[in-house]
Amino acid sequence: MTNHVNASQSNLLRPACVLALISLLGFGLSYSLLATGIGNGLFPEQANGNLIERNGTVIGSEWVAQPFTSPGYFQARPSAASYDPMAMAGSNQARTNPALHQRIDEQRAAVASQEGVEPAAVPGDLLTQSGGGLDPHISPEAAQIQVVRVARERGMSPGEVQTLVGAYTEGRQWGLFGEPRVNVLLLNLALDEAHNR
Repeated sequence: MTNHVNASQSNLLRPACVLALISLLGFGLSYSLLATGIGNGLFPEQANGNLIERNGTVIGSEWVAQPFTSPGYFQARPSAASYDPMAMAGSNQARTNPALHQRIDEQRAAVASQEGVEPAAVPGDLLTQSGGGLDPHISPEAAQIQVVRVARERGMSPGEVQTLVGAYTEGRQWGLFGEPRVNVLLLNLALDEAHNR
């Protein structure tokens, strides 16, 4: 009787193990390799992170915000992750959290002072952190209030800087989704190129 039970269990165990192995290799490994291969084949730049190179050195990605501390550059949104992709996260503070209100009030005062505008004129995206903490875009309004400062610091006319902001303002995705936005890294690189001509 014991031998019959062991043989019965063995007959059930073998197909289960084979199915687990096929699932692991077929769906886990093969699917991942196939999807990665197709992605790299059809969209090589996007699959590798839309990396931006200058003089053979990777300086950033179109999809990841980075801090710009010099007053001659447009500033990105604040980051709860300190712009570190390995620590990507939002602040997870509730709207009712007093620490969040204090941080926003301090940020509003700092931006208003830096840009020479009234605190009420500071756009929300220069005050709040994005959900992932690495949003590379700001709103056209957030770029607009920085134009005078950037132009002054670079010795350019506000009109020249405004033209670049317009050129780097992206519309809604497929004309339907999201809001118009400006990629801060691409705009700052364009500023460097225009300034060095």
